[in-house]
Amino acid sequence: MKLSNKLTLITSVVMMILISGCSSQPKPLYNYEDYSDSYYHYKKNAGEQSALEYKQNLEKAIENAGDSRSGRVAPGLYADLGYTYLKSGNNQKAIEYFTKEKTIYPESAHFMDRMIQKIHAQEGDKK
Repeated sequence: MKLSNKLTLITSVVMMILISGCSSQPKPLYNYEDYSDSYYHYKKNAGEQSALEYKQNLEKAIENAGDSRSGRVAPGLYADLGYTYLKSGNNQKAIEYFTKEKTIYPESAHFMDRMIQKIHAQEGDKK
C-alpha cells in the first residue's frame, strides 16, 4: 500500500471518529415534554379541553423525568400539577403534589406550605 493511500485511509478514519463523536446530543437537564406549547395553548384557549391536555402533558413530563440527565422532575412541575388539581376542586391531590414539590425542592417549602394552609383554611370555612 502506498503512503498516500495509507494517509488517506487514516485521515478518513479520524474524520469519521470525529464526526460520529459530534453527532450525539447530550440529554437535557430536565424533561419538560411539550410543557411550553401546552401551557401556551392552555392560556390562549382557556377551556376544559385545553386544561385537560395541559394536565396530561404535566403528568407525562413527570412520568418521563427519568429520561433527563438529572433523573428527577423539573422544578415547579409538581406545583403546577397541584395547582391544576386545586383549580378543578381536587384539594387532596393538590396537597399531595404541593408536598412532593417541597420535598424535592426544599427552597419552595415556604410557598408550598402557604398553598396548603390556604386549602385547609378554605376547607375550614366550608364546614
